[in-house]
Amino acid sequence: MNSAIPTADPALPADAGFRPSGARRAAAWLGALLLIVPSAVVGCRIADTDGITPVPQLLAFLPWLLLPAGAGLLLALLGRRRAGVVWAVAVLAVTGWYARPYDTGLADDPPGPVVARVSVLTSNVEFGQATEGLLAAVRREKPDLVFVQECARPCSDALAAKVSRADYPYRTVVKGDWASGSAILSKYPLRPAPGVESTLAMPGSVADIAGHPVNLQLAHPLPPIPGGIRAWQRELGRVRAYATGVKGTPALIAGDFNATQDHAAFRRLLDAGALRDSATLAGAARTPSWPSAARRPLGAQIDHVLISEDFSARDARFLDLPDTDHRSLLVRLELHDVR
Repeated sequence: MNSAIPTADPALPADAGFRPSGARRAAAWLGALLLIVPSAVVGCRIADTDGITPVPQLLAFLPWLLLPAGAGLLLALLGRRRAGVVWAVAVLAVTGWYARPYDTGLADDPPGPVVARVSVLTSNVEFGQATEGLLAAVRREKPDLVFVQECARPCSDALAAKVSRADYPYRTVVKGDWASGSAILSKYPLRPAPGVESTLAMPGSVADIAGHPVNLQLAHPLPPIPGGIRAWQRELGRVRAYATGVKGTPALIAGDFNATQDHAAFRRLLDAGALRDSATLAGAARTPSWPSAARRPLGAQIDHVLISEDFSARDARFLDLPDTDHRSLLVRLELHDVR
């Protein structure tokens, strides 16, 4: 019996069955393109630098980079490119590591007895548009200290007319137009302090809390918009210099920092003053404060209350006010006698 022996088609190359199709090549290339931006941003995060536009803007939304990185992995798998798969997995792993919540819990208490319980509200009222919402929050929550950013002249006038002097007898207010005005309201006695030189007012004071002088500083550096990175870094650097100057004393810096903990400039500020983020201590890390419509894990936490080692954080809540693109932050702290 004769049996037919199959022969190769001379019209086809020997490795035709092993060559990736055009669709697979396209998937692999598209996956690689999707990985370029996450790789650059995460690389800057690893290198402890904010880089240049658009890196600082993207660092504010670092968890979002998991989406293109995940899509890049899927396309690399479809394209059957081992190098692409390894690249995508590495980017996903590093991005996921940095995107995880950095809460440290409530047990990080300073030594020494508690001498005062202090509640702090910081609110960016967006050119004064959310003034009425702020007034309602102040009446409802009754914070001991209030830090207000973007308090335009109608806002500062409303604070003077509608916030009782009996409730907040001590105030540091810098009047200005649009976003330049700022205010600190206090139930504790205040004495003047120089504040921080800036485009948008950043006043300071020293509060007497249970006989302890506490350095207060409002923060509102310029945002890291394209073309404005150097100005943002310069003004955050001035806040960092202030933090360095008050290091080792009771201190509280609150406001709209236009920076998250994924920004190297912000981390350097924390390190310079040995400061801690009260929202992180209270278990609210990565809860977004801007834009106000975004919820976790979307959005960016750029509004902070930073505290020295003299304080512990008991609670942190982000409040929704109408007519502003920021959520306000209310924290409840305890001041310890550690010195």
